[in-house]
Amino acid sequence: MDSTRVTEHSNSHEGHQPGAAGPTAPADPRGALLHTPEPPLQGSPALPAQGPLGSPAPSEARCAATGTPAGSHGTPAPSDGHGPAGTPAPAGPEHSQPSATEPDPHRPRPVPESIPAQPNTQAPAGPDRRKGQGPAPGTPMPMRRDGDRLRFVGAATRRIARGIDLDEIVMGLCRATVPTYSDAILVYLRDPLPVGDERPTGPVVLRLRRTDRIPEDRETEGFLLPALQSEPDLGATSELCEVRPGGALAEVLRGVRPVFADAPAARAALPELIGEELTVPGGQRAILAPLRGRRRVIGAALFLRRPDRPAFEADDLLVAAQLATHSALGIDKAVLYGREAYIADELQRTMLPETLPRPTGVRLASRYLPAAETARVGGDWYDAIPLPGSRVALVVGDVMGHSMTSAAIMGQLRTTAQTLAGLDLPPQEVLHHLDEQAQRLGTDRMATCLYAVYDPVAHRITIANAGHPPPVLLHLGGRAEVLRVPPGAPIGVGGVDFEAVELDAPAGATLLLYTDGLVESRLRDVWTGIEQLREKLAATAQLTGADHSPPLEALCDEVLDMLGPGDRDDDIALLAARFDGIAPSDVAVWHLDPEETAPGKARRLARRALSRWGMEDMSDSVELLVSEVVTNAVRYASRPVSLRLLRTDVLRCEVGDDVPQLPRLRQARATDEGGRGLYLVNKLARRWGATRLSTGKVVWFELNRG
Repeated sequence: MDSTRVTEHSNSHEGHQPGAAGPTAPADPRGALLHTPEPPLQGSPALPAQGPLGSPAPSEARCAATGTPAGSHGTPAPSDGHGPAGTPAPAGPEHSQPSATEPDPHRPRPVPESIPAQPNTQAPAGPDRRKGQGPAPGTPMPMRRDGDRLRFVGAATRRIARGIDLDEIVMGLCRATVPTYSDAILVYLRDPLPVGDERPTGPVVLRLRRTDRIPEDRETEGFLLPALQSEPDLGATSELCEVRPGGALAEVLRGVRPVFADAPAARAALPELIGEELTVPGGQRAILAPLRGRRRVIGAALFLRRPDRPAFEADDLLVAAQLATHSALGIDKAVLYGREAYIADELQRTMLPETLPRPTGVRLASRYLPAAETARVGGDWYDAIPLPGSRVALVVGDVMGHSMTSAAIMGQLRTTAQTLAGLDLPPQEVLHHLDEQAQRLGTDRMATCLYAVYDPVAHRITIANAGHPPPVLLHLGGRAEVLRVPPGAPIGVGGVDFEAVELDAPAGATLLLYTDGLVESRLRDVWTGIEQLREKLAATAQLTGADHSPPLEALCDEVLDMLGPGDRDDDIALLAARFDGIAPSDVAVWHLDPEETAPGKARRLARRALSRWGMEDMSDSVELLVSEVVTNAVRYASRPVSLRLLRTDVLRCEVGDDVPQLPRLRQARATDEGGRGLYLVNKLARRWGATRLSTGKVVWFELNRG
């Protein structure tokens, strides 16, 4: 029988002594894994399989047993340099020293950055594997050499590590392995995925997260591969698998290490994972690799090769283990990052108002833009707080920084501002108390704030500023002006006074409050940005004409369009208020002395106002509720009681007195003579409430207009 004698060379000359009979095994046990066999010479028959490093090849063993010199077609085979009688063997191509023009086959080659292509230097090129067609017979499969495996693992792990979120990491695993390592892949993950150190209490459930494969051009009926899709619809193809405690799948997952599908444990676990009706190719053409994160198994990956492809080798289990480890750790980090982003989003959502109120005589719109998608929590905030007398407080503030600490301080300052607004304090007093609160929070808690109060009846607005950019007022005719408001010192400085100014707020005008992120960046200073904002508002108003104000929502969008690519250095909070006001003809105001006849007089005045407005059908309900509220106010008041009716989209009644105690709704007993007035108000009114003032309180209620 003809055979080719194969002689293995050690990388070091230390194992060869003069007169030695053959090579010795390397001291490093990893030599068998890292050894790269030489490809066969062109025109030579395929080499037989070799044993472990240092053991003779099968053909060499047969020649030693028979004593027949090994060769091919009568040609003597090369030896290890020592003939049977000590005579040097004839020099051949395999034993010639590398020259300057001939590359050294044992010299390591540079590692490519991309996933290496399949080694096919000696065999003719076959059809493209990405088209689902196999190579020509004799063409090596990808990574038939250990060096190719190392290069592939390095490139694949880099691709997996580039992902930030869960989908990117899973897709990186699929794209890195198909088609270089496997023909198809299924990735299962726990549902839900555990986060950090939390311990899931329910059963372990795996969900098919993603599949990928080489497109099929021919039938492989009866196997799992045709069912896979390269771009699956996860909503339609997601499948659940509950891992039974003590079952075969649980044992494989607990073992952590990848196993071939033909192993007894995997053969029993696969039907539990993919179902009884699906099968995988036979032989070692499937690898089941558990995905273990930092503390627990979080899923599994199934690598598949078609039946017409060469099977996986033992070293491919090490590749699958590396891929599974890197993917699982990346998924763990992605889940933690997603939880942090969720907490940040929830914090920001609770810090800012979900919806703006709809106070009488003013329309509101707002925008909030974070500095970056990866840091969605900042210190900017805005607010609109209804006040007694149909007034509304408009607040915009900015805490230094974009961290969670800045957001927490912002939440405390916003809560403090809401509490102070409920006390109906003047704007300068509100800023003074905010300054004190910031100093209590810490010595370096700095913030800017602008606080304004709009009165729709008086058509006036009172503004106080604490180091914030000035507001811009857009008039109905299209003229935009920057309001002259004393700048003041930022909140947290301490020991400074704040000054408030009162300005006209004509009907149809729009007030724009904003933070410095809108007008200041690395490319422009704050005053240049304010001038650009003023010009942008004026240009937008010209589009709708002098008699119509631009829509609020569209106006906010136009304002944000002035930002360039490099203008997003800070968070942006924007609050726009359109002043509609309340016409004097829709307001009726009286002052009643605290006497026993005051409730009757209040009923007559309310009846006349309703008759003048053409709302006689509401007289009975209004007279009853006005009488009850005025009676309660007169009982304890020592100064005149105010009564005001406002006609807007609803009818609003306000009764003020000089007693700070707020009335409380209670259930009167059958023997009580009083205590039923607020009960009637609560039943008949659309809304009602009581607000404490610096000089007393106001009790109000609203009724729907018929």
